[in-house]
Amino acid sequence: MFESLKGKTVLITGASSGIGEATAKTYAEVTNGEISLILLARRFDKLKEVQKYIKTKLPNTKIVVQSIDLSQTDLILQWGDSNQELINKLDILVNNAGFAHGLKNIGDIPHSDVTNMINTNLTGLITLTQIVVKSFKFRNTGDVVNISSISGKDPYIGGAIYCLTKTAISTFSDVLRKEFKDTNVRIIEILPGLVQTEFASVRHDGDSLKAEKVYQIYEPLSSKDIAEGIIWSTSRPPNVQVAELMLLPTHQASMRDADMQR
Repeated sequence: MFESLKGKTVLITGASSGIGEATAKTYAEVTNGEISLILLARRFDKLKEVQKYIKTKLPNTKIVVQSIDLSQTDLILQWGDSNQELINKLDILVNNAGFAHGLKNIGDIPHSDVTNMINTNLTGLITLTQIVVKSFKFRNTGDVVNISSISGKDPYIGGAIYCLTKTAISTFSDVLRKEFKDTNVRIIEILPGLVQTEFASVRHDGDSLKAEKVYQIYEPLSSKDIAEGIIWSTSRPPNVQVAELMLLPTHQASMRDADMQR
């Protein structure tokens, strides 16, 4: 089923934990290590742990890990200039990096939260995508996978900035798909619902009790569930484009069901 992925080169942002980490591991598993992975994140020590895990299980997997803060546009541009040869080998870009912080209502949101979420979730994604799609367009091949969220379609109180970034990712994906419709480049948007990752802990400044309450409502998705959706979408035949794939826990129909105020 995943033969088409063997030999491909995949770049994953936010690969040090959560969905990004699970996606890296799953790509390696389904191809039996016959894949090249480029893993980007801020936490280099965590990236090295992911690399070690994969190499221990599947030693033939080619893995490059690089530390980069995707909230810093200048650093992304420098990375692009320094890694053009690597970019020209890319087959799949998975724009996964992103986070939420706080649940303040509009008027009380710290400016640092506004800028950090927009810079990481949106500006960083756009900057990296613009670098990569130039190569994809020239070679007339490639998959761009953007991880947005159900919250981009169903915003909730306290999530104004985070939800805004996810809505913008959906719009960016739609326009990108229209611009590349006459090419073989595919634009895939993955919209997860409630997923149990470090997300809630980061949002609540590491408060484990508040983070755990978010996941006590009903059984959430796992990072592996989302990773499998990404892998499936990028393994479709060349004539099939999975434009949008929303993945929700069985008992979630909206963001209100997730009770994000907890």
